Amino acid sequence: MKAARFHQHGPPDVIKYEDAPDPSPQPGRAIVRVHACALNHLDLWQRRGLDRIRIPFPHISGADVAGVVVDAGGGDVKTGTRVMLQPGINCGSCDACKQGADNYCTEYDVLGYRSDGGYAELVSVPLENLIPIPDHVGFVEASAFPLTFLTAWHMLVARGRVRAGDVVLVLAGGSGVGQAAIQVARLLGARVFATSAPAKAERTRALGAEEVFDHYSVEFDKDMRRLTGGRGADIVIEHVGEATWDRSVRTLARGGRLVTCGATTGHQAGIDLRHLFARQLSLVGSYMGTKAELREAAVHFFAGRLAPVIDEVVPLADAAAAHARLEAKAQFGKIVLTPATGT
Repeated sequence: MKAARFHQHGPPDVIKYEDAPDPSPQPGRAIVRVHACALNHLDLWQRRGLDRIRIPFPHISGADVAGVVVDAGGGDVKTGTRVMLQPGINCGSCDACKQGADNYCTEYDVLGYRSDGGYAELVSVPLENLIPIPDHVGFVEASAFPLTFLTAWHMLVARGRVRAGDVVLVLAGGSGVGQAAIQVARLLGARVFATSAPAKAERTRALGAEEVFDHYSVEFDKDMRRLTGGRGADIVIEHVGEATWDRSVRTLARGGRLVTCGATTGHQAGIDLRHLFARQLSLVGSYMGTKAELREAAVHFFAGRLAPVIDEVVPLADAAAAHARLEAKAQFGKIVLTPATGT
């Protein structure tokens, strides 16, 4: 098969479009012919070598995949079924897995992290990671849905306990997680605000944000209070990290919840503990989500109530250029790779 992979860490041009071994058939695992694979920031960190966990070389990234089953691995999903893939991989036997909390698994992994992912014509996955998709759902859109919408759903529903009428601030509303969180919060009846780079503000507002603040302004916490009658945000969806952390905390209403799933600008953050306890704030970590949560969110995707935003569709052979676009923050929504065999 053809794959876009890298043999060492470095800039985007370390990614090479080349021949790679086909995945071998195995009981309990399906082989999927990839029709589309969406990029995530995790892909950039793997390529740069910024993660503490050593990845195998040569490496094929790609957690967000849609395609067609070509080897069913002895499972119930038949060959020829159109599927998108649950990006989280778990052991299935630890206490967390047995309780349905698979994203708490001690062996939890993400497709394309310590295993080969979707930057290829074929990918092998556990059978439980297959999610059949209806005929009216395109492969490009299906590949752009799982990781960001699963993350946003888990952040808002499981960790943030969002309720109708809550005020939600979404950081970086034009990013993958951001555009998903805006839609999920609106779907669940929240009043939604967002930050964005000025060039992306109108498109972010079109997703459902009531107002969009300059992502680089030092005043968005004050703007939030002004527009909410001094209340602030009940929930802040934070995945930017150092650059916005202080303002995100200051934005919270009394009893507010800051839910974080990332640190794209740095991982060092501080807080005045007096504000934490006096205002009864909650700082909540969130990572991926469960298989059940993705299936729950997918119901709304298949019904057209949630829709991933596609920035650009790029041939798999041009994966290095796609990385450069994501790294430059030039995208709005998801960049999707399509192998030559995909349609």
